[in-house]
Amino acid sequence: MAGHSKFANIKHKKEKQDSKRAKLFTKFGKEIAVAVKLGGPDTSTNSRLKDVITKARANNMPNDNIDRAVKKAAGDKGSAIFEAFVYEGFGPSGVAVIVETLSDNKTRTVSNVRAAFNRGEGNLGVSGSVVFQFDHIGQITVLKDDNINEEDLMMLVLDAGATDFRAEEDGFEIITEPLGLSRVLEAMEEANIPVLTAEVIMQPHVYTKLNDPLDIKNMNKILNTLEDDDDVQAVYHNWEE
Repeated sequence: MAGHSKFANIKHKKEKQDSKRAKLFTKFGKEIAVAVKLGGPDTSTNSRLKDVITKARANNMPNDNIDRAVKKAAGDKGSAIFEAFVYEGFGPSGVAVIVETLSDNKTRTVSNVRAAFNRGEGNLGVSGSVVFQFDHIGQITVLKDDNINEEDLMMLVLDAGATDFRAEEDGFEIITEPLGLSRVLEAMEEANIPVLTAEVIMQPHVYTKLNDPLDIKNMNKILNTLEDDDDVQAVYHNWEE
């Protein structure tokens, strides 16, 4: 896809997320709760928590909200215990879909995920049925700006551990190892580089095009239903929108 189209889509997705800010922060709150339960509230000894907080800040979650989420998770021993479940499935014309969830009720979650696929004439697959079509990577996007020097940015992120740097028409895409995302983000924050998005994602090897209007309608049904589910943390697919 062309750079303009790619960054326009990313910006549109970001604006859509921002319009659902409360739900986005709830999702980060659940990730923080899981990280604290597993490794404690100290980011100097809990790298998972540190990574979640870095990602939350990059998505404009206020520090007060983050601090409250950490303290709540550390102090509330009777709170719900969330577990991570990953589901794989197929949309119209074999579009590969991965759904990451955090849930305190697996029965409810799998039922809702299956219903979302069924609603769009897709189907839930078995574990391993589509994940091989994706790579797990850290991705940071930055919009082009007169105050950002391309060469300086490239050297900054590569020195911080980025594995790839791509300059496109409307912005820059920075690729990292999943565990290296927070380190690169911290370097960019210290240099006052504004970030459009920052997340660990599942990137498809190849994309599937949908030409039939009914297939497109059904694929959107699946994605919209999943994104409205409170248990769903992230949805990845190889549909070339």
